[in-house]
Parts: sequence; structure tokens; C-alpha cells
Amino acid sequence: MINPKDWLEFGQKFHGHKCPAMPMGLRVGAAAMNALGVERAKDGQLVAFVDLGEDHCATCYGDGLQVIMGTTFGKGNIKKTNKGKWAVTVVDRATGRAVRVTPTAQAMLNNKKSKFFTEYRMLGKPASTVPAEVVDPLVDNVMNAPDEMLLTVSPIFEYKLEPKKDSFDGFVCEECGEMTVMEYGRIKGDKKVCIDCAAKK
Repeated sequence: MINPKDWLEFGQKFHGHKCPAMPMGLRVGAAAMNALGVERAKDGQLVAFVDLGEDHCATCYGDGLQVIMGTTFGKGNIKKTNKGKWAVTVVDRATGRAVRVTPTAQAMLNNKKSKFFTEYRMLGKPASTVPAEVVDPLVDNVMNAPDEMLLTVSPIFEYKLEPKKDSFDGFVCEECGEMTVMEYGRIKGDKKVCIDCAAKK
């Protein structure tokens, strides 16, 4: 069993500040892995489709998912669906088994009603400036609440993923001199160039 408390300290260092959303990602990610009976992805064993969008509250949640599940931007095994929600669908690539986990609406609403949001974040104050006495109880609540109060976990279902294909081919753009992955190359006149240089007049 994956214990999200084992990842809190590292998660906060990785994330950069204390808030309730990153720990919520830890809890959700742990619940997904435990439901599937899988370990943290060292490579691309797990794929996470997270319903976060851009520029809305609590996107810090995504960092908690990356930390605990090993589904990271660098490995390419976390994808935003841009639905503006906090659910995540986690797929075990080896078996095609998947689970969808989401924080309960009530848990999210409780956090939004807190001083952390109403007196700091919604007024544009950075999360790193929120006093410990305001944020620490929220973090404690998220980390210690029973699963049934915090999370909704779907039944296991099948999810078909396309085979993963990594590209190891590249070239040097003949205009800017930067390394470019072959599949992103363009032809400009008689030159092989990158996308940026192809767009220049």
C-alpha cells in the first residue's frame, strides 16, 4: 500500500509552498495506485489523464499526482484534459486496467471556504506568503481525513492506450543551429529547419 504521508515532505519541497491542493493530489494518487495494486512509475508504467485546465484554483493538485505516482511531464505520462476539474484517470499500461479518482465536491468546497482562499489566494496573495497557522490545519485535514470523506474511487475498468513510441532521431536546424527532434522538422526552401525557423519570413 502506498502511504501519501510518506511523500508529503518531498512533495512540499518539490512544489515550493504549503497548500491543500498538492496534498490532495498525494491522496488521490495514492488511492488510484492502491486501487490498481501498482507501484510508483519508475518509467512509463502508469499514465495519468488529469482533468485540470489552465489558470484556475488548485492546479497545485497536479504536482501531488506527479510526485506520488511518478507520472511526470518529463516522462510524458501525465496529460491534461483541460476540463477544469480535479479528477484523474490512471491507467496501468501493462494490463490496460484503469481507475478514476476524484476529490469529493464537499472536500473541495470546504477548502475554498477557508481563510487560505478567502483572505489570501482570492485576493491575489501568493500561497508561499500564507501564515503557517492558516495553511497547516488545511494540510493536516487533507492528509488525515478518511478516504470516504475525501475521495470518490470508481470501479476498475478497461482503458485502451496507443502503443508508446519514443523518437531518438534528431537533426541540427540549418538556420538557428538548435537540436530538433526529427518528427518536428520542416523543409524551408532547400533547408531542414525547426518549427520556429519555418515560421519566420
